[in-house]
Amino acid sequence: MSHRPSFQALRYDKPTILFHWVCAFIIILQFASANVWGLFRTPLHHQLVVTHLTAGMMLSVLFPIRLMWRIGWGRHIQAADRWLDCVMARSVEYSLYGLVMLEIALGYLWRWGNGQPMSFFALQLMPPFEKFSASTISLLHQLHQWNGWLIIFLATGHALAACFHYFILRDSIFQRMLMTGNASDEYGK
Repeated sequence: MSHRPSFQALRYDKPTILFHWVCAFIIILQFASANVWGLFRTPLHHQLVVTHLTAGMMLSVLFPIRLMWRIGWGRHIQAADRWLDCVMARSVEYSLYGLVMLEIALGYLWRWGNGQPMSFFALQLMPPFEKFSASTISLLHQLHQWNGWLIIFLATGHALAACFHYFILRDSIFQRMLMTGNASDEYGK
């Protein structure tokens, strides 16, 4: 008997759903904090930077666990009935996985390459290597920013596609990522 979940199940398993929404929340928090901290020159600026770094470190642990779960034990569901829809859905999914992992690496390299510690709440993790050149730091910063925008662009498209399925097509695609709902599969009750 295989421990692999059924490919035809209509709802993702609870760990997959939880990983999805927690990672989505952290990514939105990351994007928002990075794009508003420049508006403040008060202690709020520092708090937003530390929030960004702390959440980034949490994501750097959580996201690889999410990927391992997804590949190994998570429920696998057909992305769509039509071939092109399936290719597009999987392309966005895998692109987001790769871009988020790249964003995490760029964040560490930029911060540590600038000679600054990573902050996890009050804990400071010092750089494990020497400071990079100013041009390398600038490039890492730009790549980190542009990659963040690309993640948000793809994630927004992903969310709009889910809304299209829910409100226009009225199918159960959106409910697959909810703990409860109208999907006919009640796996894990």
